[in-house]
Amino acid sequence: MKILAILYKGGDAAKAEPRLLGTVENELGLREYLESMGHDYVVSDSKEGPDSDFQKHIVDAEILITTPFHPGYLTADLFERAENLKLCVTAGVGSDHIDLNAAVKKSVQVLEVSGSNVVSVAEHVIMSILLLVRNFVPAHEMIERGDWEVSQIARNAFDLEGKVVGTIGAGRIGYRVLQRLVPFDCKELLYYDYAPLPEAAAKAVKARRVEDLKELVSQCDIITVNCPLHEGTRGLVNEELLSHFKKGAYLVNTARGAICDKDAVAAALKSGQLNGYAGDVWNVQPAPRDHVWRTTKNPLGGGNGMVPHYSGTTLDAQKRYADGVKSILDNYLTGKPQEPQNIIVGVGKYETKACEYAFCRVA
Repeated sequence: MKILAILYKGGDAAKAEPRLLGTVENELGLREYLESMGHDYVVSDSKEGPDSDFQKHIVDAEILITTPFHPGYLTADLFERAENLKLCVTAGVGSDHIDLNAAVKKSVQVLEVSGSNVVSVAEHVIMSILLLVRNFVPAHEMIERGDWEVSQIARNAFDLEGKVVGTIGAGRIGYRVLQRLVPFDCKELLYYDYAPLPEAAAKAVKARRVEDLKELVSQCDIITVNCPLHEGTRGLVNEELLSHFKKGAYLVNTARGAICDKDAVAAALKSGQLNGYAGDVWNVQPAPRDHVWRTTKNPLGGGNGMVPHYSGTTLDAQKRYADGVKSILDNYLTGKPQEPQNIIVGVGKYETKACEYAFCRVA
């Protein structure tokens, strides 16, 4: 059987560091395992256009492995050509690069390695909040330039203590963000989610649920986006919602870039409606060189904490999701049941609450 993996190119770094498992060079550590059973394992980073390896090999692959960090976008049109496809596996978390409706229609299973990135991403959120609030990036850039003007940095640097922080989404990652915020003695921790946290879980982090999103953002000094991308959340943080933010609030997005309107966020940061925007997810990946999020800053010349999409692909996370992909493949190849938490789409049906909710507008 043919197994196609679309991964990102690691170059010299991947050759020098074999723990960079999610790269083309290190192939999720699967080649020996798969070829020992006689399978054809095709690995490439070529994913754009009709002449790409992705489109060439999808026509007869039975299994597709993709990654959120260099996504191969499996559209409804490509599903029509993928006549042998039975299983899509995301090496990581987040399968929005796959047309899930088409997967249901074609009875193609979609699985991901649930939980493999949750600690990694939650830690990145906390780091991003701190670098924005403390005005870290302009301070470091000042040192690199050889300058030393403390007042230029301190005039826009604050403490996290005493601030109101809210998360849009309080699932595996959002809840871990709340847990990690507790020691900072924030004024209040808020969350917005279609489902309330269990009472004991909410009490453990002293978090209060706000059922109206506009009300949530209007109360917060810092907002962090920790919800999946689906039809109900695409473009959720738009010009209209941003107008309800406190002036000078901070926004962190490590979920999916398309949850935030690219131009609306850039305009809000440039005007000072947002004092900072940070994250590692982009509406198109890799992000074009001229993407506005690369360079937009607040009126004081700071507030940009954007980086490549790597929060969920630390070396520790790569080990977890590589092991998880191997487990999913082993279950499929030997006819064993899959772990329920990993199943996004079963045979001809959605399996997760998130997908069931995907077609309800979050408002």
